[in-house]
This record gives sequence, C-alpha cells and structure tokens, in this order.
Amino acid sequence: MEVVVLTAFGVGGATVIGALIGFCFQNISEKTNDAVLGFAAGIMLAAAVLGLIMPSVEAAGKSGIWMTVLGILAGALFLNLVDKITPHLHHLTGVKPEEHHGRSDLGRVELFVMAIAIHNLPEGLAAGVGFGSGDIGNAVTVAFGIALQNIPEGMIIISPMIACGVSRMRTFLIAAATGLMEVVGTFIGYFAVGVSGAVLPFALAFAGGTMLYVISDEMIPDTHSHGYERVATYAMLIGFIVMLVMDTLI
Repeated sequence: MEVVVLTAFGVGGATVIGALIGFCFQNISEKTNDAVLGFAAGIMLAAAVLGLIMPSVEAAGKSGIWMTVLGILAGALFLNLVDKITPHLHHLTGVKPEEHHGRSDLGRVELFVMAIAIHNLPEGLAAGVGFGSGDIGNAVTVAFGIALQNIPEGMIIISPMIACGVSRMRTFLIAAATGLMEVVGTFIGYFAVGVSGAVLPFALAFAGGTMLYVISDEMIPDTHSHGYERVATYAMLIGFIVMLVMDTLI
C-alpha cells in the first residue's frame, strides 16, 4: 500500500514538476514541444500495451479474450464521452488554440485546464489498476509512462494562464490541482481492482484503452500540427524503444 501511495503522489507530482519547469521556460519552441510530447506519447504507448493490455490478455486467457477487447473499447468510449462534454485539447497546447466563439481568452484557458484535469482521472486510474493487478513491475512501467507524460502537460498549462493575467501563485495552484486528479484516479483504480479480482482483465484493458485514446486523439494530432511531424514521429519511436528496453531489463 505504501508503494501505491508514493506512486499516486509521484504521478500527480509530475504535473507539478512540469509546472515549475513551465515557469522557467515559458517560450518553448514548437519543434521542441512536439519532440517532447512525441517522446511522451511513445512512452505511454509502450506502457499501455506492455503494462496493461498484454497483462489483461494473460489474465483473461484465450477463452476470456473478449474481456480484453471489451475493456479497450469501453475505455476509448469513456474518454470519447468525456470529450463530448469538455473541450478537445487539439491545438490548445500549441500556438494556435481552438476558436471558441463568444468566449474570452481566459474562458478558453479555463476550458483547457478543465479538460486536462478531467483527462488526468483515467490516467491515474491506469496507474492504480496496474498496482491492483499485483504485478509491481508492470505497474511501475505504466506509472512511469504516465508521470513522464505529465511533465510536458504541466508545462503547457503555465504560459496560457499567465498570458491571461492569472497570478503566478494561482497558476501554480491550479496546475497542482490538475495533478491531484491523478492521485484520486490512482486510488480509485487500485481499490476497484482490489475489491474483485474477477474484473482485473477488463479493468486493465479499460485503463489501456483510455491511454490509447489519449495518444491517438490528443497527443499525436498535437505533435503533427506545426510542421514537425518527422521529428515527433522519431521522438515517439525513441520513447517506445526506451520503455520497451526498460520493461525488458528491469
């Protein structure tokens, strides 16, 4: 349980670390931003497949593969529903934010921050489910991938809020609050699996499906919208390879 607590706050704390970095580097180039997010996407892709989906297949067995399939689809549909009630993150992380007619710049930023906070909940869920499965190695892989992705996510929250006149202290507290959603999600995932091991294959696949959805629907489009697609693609491949090697050797 102590490991779960430390991981929960570590995953959420990564957003805070990213926010602190964001204060120091508020004008990161699009090329660098796309490379960092691409690398994080590769890390998350490997974590989703190696740390969640494949363990789900192993836990379900050949006769229960349908649980894994349903779990992946359910996770994707869940985030699809979330996207229906909150703004997409596409282009909000770059210099060309989405147009929300009739809203002020501050209103757009508030929607952006709310979207990140809500998206953080299933990411925390993925980390918690990993530990609830009892496979600490895979759980650490997933948690590391999510934490690494949270650093640039924390960074991109800072500049828009400061540009809209929000004080630095309030900006930091808001960024920290989005990270708190990760902590909540981690505990929900851990205790949900702990209550009934029978739902483990579905829960692992569900968490993996949410991560795949975020990668495909949010991260990859963001990294391919500024003219640096090749850089982002190779960064994603490197991230995937790094996580693959770590998962194999550790």
